[in-house]
Amino acid sequence: MTSILITAGAVLAAIAMLCLAGLTAWRGWLDLKRHEIAAARADAQAPEPSSGVRIEMANLKERLRKLEAIATGVDP
Repeated sequence: MTSILITAGAVLAAIAMLCLAGLTAWRGWLDLKRHEIAAARADAQAPEPSSGVRIEMANLKERLRKLEAIATGVDP
């Protein structure tokens, strides 16, 4: 009789631990999704770069291409 109670108690404790681990994992997954949604919203609200910034970036990229060509020995 007592061995049945001990076994039942051990099974109940194991089930409780599994449920607790599952709940912790679920909460962690929800937090991850909340952070992903917040990051997506922050990206969507970021202002579009002005035309001057885009022109400057294009100039920098072109200069970088020229420097890479010089480094490899190819004339730009």
